[in-house]
Amino acid sequence: MSKIEEQTLLVAEPIAQKFDCYVVDTQYQKEGSDWYLRIFIDKKGGVGITDCETVSRAISEVLDSDDFIGRAYLLEVSSPGLERELKKEREFLYYLGREVSVKLFAPMDGKKEFLAILKDYKDGDVYLKLSDDTEIVLSQKKVASIKLYVQF
Repeated sequence: MSKIEEQTLLVAEPIAQKFDCYVVDTQYQKEGSDWYLRIFIDKKGGVGITDCETVSRAISEVLDSDDFIGRAYLLEVSSPGLERELKKEREFLYYLGREVSVKLFAPMDGKKEFLAILKDYKDGDVYLKLSDDTEIVLSQKKVASIKLYVQF
């Protein structure tokens, strides 16, 4: 995480909490000639456009007054998405108890893809409960992706 992303997280978290939201992630990156500061928020039951607008306005005021970003940027506040890929520790910890879709680089017991319940995350290890109630621990390095699973 860059210093700007870390500082944005420190600013955004207490503001988002005032609106019963949680900052899942922050990203600061250049796309073409523009810089984007993205803040992904979530809350129980999911966020809507009104939540994003409310949090964006409140965060924008503080970012403008703190002015710790030395160039022009576009601010985006949005939902992380229904089937979001989990990458950072804070994301894993926020979504404990949720069903996830796991893809491995190499097969385990003959399977490279399976569904599981996210039980814990510690020191780069992902703790999962399989459908047969077996609990396993995988190093995040062995996992190609872990995404939230939503059955439609």
